[in-house]
Amino acid sequence: QVQLVESGGGLVQSGGSLRLSCAPSGLTLSSYAIGWFRQAPGKEREGVSCINSGDGSPYYAESVKGRFAISRDNANRTAYLQMNNLKPEDTAVYYCAAVAMSPFTPIEVMCRRPNERYYWGQGAQVTVSS
Repeated sequence: QVQLVESGGGLVQSGGSLRLSCAPSGLTLSSYAIGWFRQAPGKEREGVSCINSGDGSPYYAESVKGRFAISRDNANRTAYLQMNNLKPEDTAVYYCAAVAMSPFTPIEVMCRRPNERYYWGQGAQVTVSS
């Protein structure tokens, strides 16, 4: 059974930082593309950042470019989303997702399809106060 366990959410002031972690079990992390998505109250889920299983460049939504960084540590079977200079509009539930996808497929495809049948984590609340 595949499970993605997220951690690292919380409450932070505007301009602060948080790091989200995603630890999958039941799958080999190195063989999967990983994405971070978020859903704010009253809004649809959106792709924030995605990274493929190979060495390709990650994808970032325009709203987080230069502030967020996605990474993966295949040896420790954990993926991360480092979030810096957080803004109140970053407040949302953040989800990690995993999908077996060819490393030759543009990783943007994963992030632009937030309602696909990926493996999903349970979500982590991130709240940024002004």
